Amino acid sequence: MTTHLPTYFVSHGGGPWPWLKNEYGAAYDKLEASLVDMRRQLATRPKAVLVVTSHWETPQFMVSSSSAPGMIYDYGGFPPHTYQVRYPAPGDPGLARRVAGLLNGAGHPAALDPERGFDHGSFSMLYPVYPEADMPTVQLSLRADLDPLAHIEAGRALAPLREEGVLIIGSGLSFHNLRQFGPAGREASHAFDGWLQHTLLALAPDERQAALLRWSEAPMARAAHPREEHLLPLMVVLGAAEKENASCVYHEDAFFGSLAVSSFRFGDAAA
Repeated sequence: MTTHLPTYFVSHGGGPWPWLKNEYGAAYDKLEASLVDMRRQLATRPKAVLVVTSHWETPQFMVSSSSAPGMIYDYGGFPPHTYQVRYPAPGDPGLARRVAGLLNGAGHPAALDPERGFDHGSFSMLYPVYPEADMPTVQLSLRADLDPLAHIEAGRALAPLREEGVLIIGSGLSFHNLRQFGPAGREASHAFDGWLQHTLLALAPDERQAALLRWSEAPMARAAHPREEHLLPLMVVLGAAEKENASCVYHEDAFFGSLAVSSFRFGDAAA
């Protein structure tokens, strides 16, 4: 009998941070520790991982289906060695077909993309969890209209994967305003994070879903997310575990000296 896996929303950090420890020092130590601990929290090793990535938007849902995904260096201004990073995890074409089938069956058109490689929202976040790069991994795009309800419904359609040994991770950021990524973002990040913590941890499942559908009404919401693509992966992983309790598995009040950022798990850990 396959373990019922939890789902995660991960604040994935910036660019290729695991390969920049000399430059960043201890800035990512807490995030890295939370990602390493994710592996401990699982009752059994997943068969595969499905990453809902904030760095891929398409008119309809798309699923990466290569058996050997390449690399997408979707960042700029970093040292030359970060454009040589390799994360050679295998893809899983069978899982990709299963994901697309579940979405299509639920009325959300989805197709396969055999060319899509790993973007940094996937490989930077997965490296601390599975540094061996041996975990079969498939990516799911966001739908370009960024409709919260559509993404919650997509997660609901994907819920059976949790019984099939697939770990579903939404990779985004709880605060994503690059123009204020520092002291200027302190007020907005703390206000929005406080709302997010209350919504996910204190409200009943039906209430938290209703609140997330109105996320733009939250305190300083548009200052925290001028564009919501880094928040939408949360909707998918919540939809896949919509009746289950949430836990905060990573939180900092002074990320890069000023910002409040968080990650969440839906469902119980193994221990």
